[in-house]
Amino acid sequence: MQKKYQNGFFIFGIIVLAFMVTQLDFAEVWRGLSHAGYWFLAVVVLWAFLYIFNTCSWRLIIGSVCADTVNVQPVPFWWLYKVTVSGFALNYATPGGLMGGEPYRIMMLSPRIGTERASSSVILYVMTHIFSHFWFWLLSIPLYLLVQSVNPFTGCLLLVMAVVCVAAIWFFLRGYKKGLAVATMNLLRHLPLVRRWAESFVDRHQEQLARIDQQIATLHNQRPRRFATAVGLELACRIASALEVYFILLVFSQGLPIGEVADFTYLDCILIISFTTLLANILFFMPLQLGGREGGFFLSITTLGMGLTAAWAAQAAIFVALIVRVRELVWTGIGLLLIKLDKRQAAQ
Repeated sequence: MQKKYQNGFFIFGIIVLAFMVTQLDFAEVWRGLSHAGYWFLAVVVLWAFLYIFNTCSWRLIIGSVCADTVNVQPVPFWWLYKVTVSGFALNYATPGGLMGGEPYRIMMLSPRIGTERASSSVILYVMTHIFSHFWFWLLSIPLYLLVQSVNPFTGCLLLVMAVVCVAAIWFFLRGYKKGLAVATMNLLRHLPLVRRWAESFVDRHQEQLARIDQQIATLHNQRPRRFATAVGLELACRIASALEVYFILLVFSQGLPIGEVADFTYLDCILIISFTTLLANILFFMPLQLGGREGGFFLSITTLGMGLTAAWAAQAAIFVALIVRVRELVWTGIGLLLIKLDKRQAAQ
């Protein structure tokens, strides 16, 4: 990637990150971090390992896209890890998410494997990342039925959620079989604000779009084991990320007054992550998913209760949301710093 684009991504991310930091209540943050102690470091380190899942999944996809190409060197794992962390950092900081991290990934990877293959791998990874989310949410429904009683209203919500997840999984499977690049651009040709640009883009890049779709379809149709492994890694990352909530609730439970006991399990933490990520993705247009995660933690933890009174369940939700928000800011800063520190050009 040219240095001016690298600096552009870095400066944009720093500006948004600085804005997000100013929205914090620093006194509340200090109290939360003091209460968390060394467990906050454990939460930060946990995500260093979780990003390995994401990197492995993307590397599998890159290998599939480049499998039939000669003279393409394997992409170094730790270089790809840095790009993965930076890509997620830009997604956190960018309203709409994909407007930040995915162009950065394509521009970094293009000098190594070519623009078409880089675009295909990034599109495939985004599809796989989202595809695993829908599987995670779908699998959370029977888990909820296992650990919680269901009233008619909750049952209707779960039914709607199941229908939406099944429909989304079907849509993605069709996209994997036939590709999505051409279909997406054809859809954009009917939208008023981008119609002219989309028509011109399709006319100029019709062959490239067709090749990208062919590369997308190859992963699912010809390499099903690699496809299943990539999806499995992303799903495992979702499940393992519940450790973060588990660690934080352990800290919170240690400070409860006599008579209050937090009765929670790892399954409860998976449900909390499932509901919170669902709400945060519904509010995808918010930078750093501001408000979505906090609302998700509050609703999920107070709904589950975990043996706490309503007031202490609300306090637990606020504490979890605060620590997770600070952790996100830390990793956003790390990701932006990695953009600046990576002085080597992808082609070298």
